[in-house]
Amino acid sequence: MTRPDFWDRRESAQETVAEVSAIKNVLIPFRRLDSQVGDFAAMCELAELEGEDSAFYREAELAWPDLSKELDRLELVSFLSGKLDANNAILTVHAGAGGTESCDWCGMLYRMYTHWLDEHNFKYEIVDIQPGEEAGTKYATLTVQGEFAYGYLKAEKGVHRLVRISPFDANKRRHTSFASVDVLPEIDDDINIVVTDADLRIDTFRASGAGGQHVNRTDSAVRLTHLETGIVVTCQSERSQHKNKANAMRILKSKLFQLEDDKRRAEHAAESAAKGDNAWGNQIRSYVLQPYQLVKDLRTDVETSNVSAVLDGDIDLFIEAWLRAGQPTSR
Repeated sequence: MTRPDFWDRRESAQETVAEVSAIKNVLIPFRRLDSQVGDFAAMCELAELEGEDSAFYREAELAWPDLSKELDRLELVSFLSGKLDANNAILTVHAGAGGTESCDWCGMLYRMYTHWLDEHNFKYEIVDIQPGEEAGTKYATLTVQGEFAYGYLKAEKGVHRLVRISPFDANKRRHTSFASVDVLPEIDDDINIVVTDADLRIDTFRASGAGGQHVNRTDSAVRLTHLETGIVVTCQSERSQHKNKANAMRILKSKLFQLEDDKRRAEHAAESAAKGDNAWGNQIRSYVLQPYQLVKDLRTDVETSNVSAVLDGDIDLFIEAWLRAGQPTSR
C-alpha cells in the first residue's frame, strides 16, 4: 500500500484495502484482548497474595464478566472460518402456504432481521420486496454488507414456524404459519461464473410500491430468468434499469454458485444446503406465542421464553449456539 503506483489500479487497490481492514478487524481485537488478559492475570496474582478483602480482588471480580464476554466473542469469530464466511450476504424471506397468515409471519421475520442488522451495524439494501395482499410481506430480498455477514446469517437458513392465536381469525383460533429464510454468500469477482445475455430471459417492468415519480413511470425494474436452471431473480430497488440489472446479475451468480456448491456437497454426502419444504417437518425453529411462549431452535435445542425480545431481533443466542455446535444440518 506504500508503493507510489498503488492507486493506479483503483479496483485492485480497493480490494487490498478491504483485505487489510478485514485482517485488522481480527488482529486489533485479539491484541487488545491479549493485553487485557495479561493485566487480569497480574491482578489475580496480587489478589491471591492480599486476600479476598483486597481492592485487587474486588477489581478482578468486576473485570471478569466483561473480559469473559470479549473472550466468547473472539472465540465465536474463530468458528467463521469457511471460505465464504467473511463475504457479504443475500438474505431472502419468503412466506409459505397460508395466505394472509403466512404473509404476516413473513413480515414479522423481515422486521426481526432488519432489527438484528441495525443492532449489529450491518448495512443492508432492499433489492426486491412484495407486500402481501392484505397484510405482511410475500417475500423480501436484502443484500447485507459487513464483516462475516454470510458467516453469521447462514445460521438462519431454513423454515421458521409460528404458532399463535390469529389476529385475522374472528373466531380466535390457533394457527400455524410457515416462512422460509434463504441466505447466500455474495460472490466475489475472482470466482469465475460466466453468465451471458444468451443464457437469460430479461424482462423489464415498472417498479411496484412507493419510490418516487421516476420509479413508477419508467420500466426500471428487471427480472432475470436463467434458462438452463429456471432460477428467477428480480431487482427493483434502483431508479436505473442498468443498476437493477447489475444487482440482479450479482444475486443470480450467487445462486448459481450455491447450486453448484450444493451439488458438490451432495456428491460427497456432506452437509446439504437445501432447506426443505416450506411446511411441517422441515422447520429449524419454532416460535410459539399460544398457549405458552417459547422460541426453540430444533437443531441445537436452545430455547427462550422471551419471545418479544427474539422478534425484536435478539437472535444471537441461536446463531452462536449453531456456530458452536459445528453447524449441524436442519431437520
